[in-house]
Amino acid sequence: MPLFEYLDETRPLTGRLALGVEYDGSHYCGWQRLKQAPSVQAALEDALGKVAATPVKVLCSGRTDSGVHATRQIVHFDVPVPRSRKAWVYGANVNLPRDIAVRWAMPVAGDFHARFLALARRYRYVILNQPSRPVLERANATWCREPLDVPSMHAAAQALVGEHDFSSFRAAGCQSRTAWRHLHFIEVNRYGPLVVIDIQANAFLHHMIRNIAGALVAVGKGEHSVDYLAYLLTLRDRAKGNVTAPGCGLHFVDSVYAERFALPQEPLGPNLLAFLGEWTGERTLPDSPRVRHRSRLPESESAGEI
Repeated sequence: MPLFEYLDETRPLTGRLALGVEYDGSHYCGWQRLKQAPSVQAALEDALGKVAATPVKVLCSGRTDSGVHATRQIVHFDVPVPRSRKAWVYGANVNLPRDIAVRWAMPVAGDFHARFLALARRYRYVILNQPSRPVLERANATWCREPLDVPSMHAAAQALVGEHDFSSFRAAGCQSRTAWRHLHFIEVNRYGPLVVIDIQANAFLHHMIRNIAGALVAVGKGEHSVDYLAYLLTLRDRAKGNVTAPGCGLHFVDSVYAERFALPQEPLGPNLLAFLGEWTGERTLPDSPRVRHRSRLPESESAGEI
């Protein structure tokens, strides 16, 4: 997907549409619609409903917590009335608040499902590591005034790669039926004052990344050794872990699908990390039964691959 693309306004779209949505989650209770608080889902559905002049219900690739941001939230919905691609993108954006935007819209196959067919979700947790408090970055990075030992944080994080029971890193109120997740990779790097935790998995538990970030910061400060996260993993007890890191540093940056859906590729967010130059979907996914199943590949085709 080029950065600048012509949006057709002559051909009405029907069937199922996928949207790429970006939002600043600072003033929302999270993605999911709630009766008592503002949500991203409610704002998006209301805006699309005005374009369609009828209610619209969307499903997303992964729900985000209160205060968490997204640069590539994928949603899908079935078009209630024909509208052009330009109408869906520009019309939605006209009716959305300034902290939410539709980046693109495209027709997808009728069997596409933003949540159930996602092969991976990827987040970046951004820490501003400097003595003075942040100003321009205050809404999209977590501030840590103590110097962080990033190599130790990265080394500690590698114990989490693979398929594990992440009970030590799930919120007390997590509603998932199982704490087992397959973490594809986790990297901790420093770019000047920015320390970035880059993490991808098949899915995440409630507060899982923020709890991992809290434990890694403790390692970075020298409060624990590099085997600390491996130790927490074996405990399977959230009560023995560290504080949950703030939501403002967390960004949902990618949701990966099978190539047959041909969703647009775009630079990985957030924009303050654009200098890294990576685009969505560039990382190779680990071979696993879940990835093969959701990619609709027969087991026999992948059995001989190492």
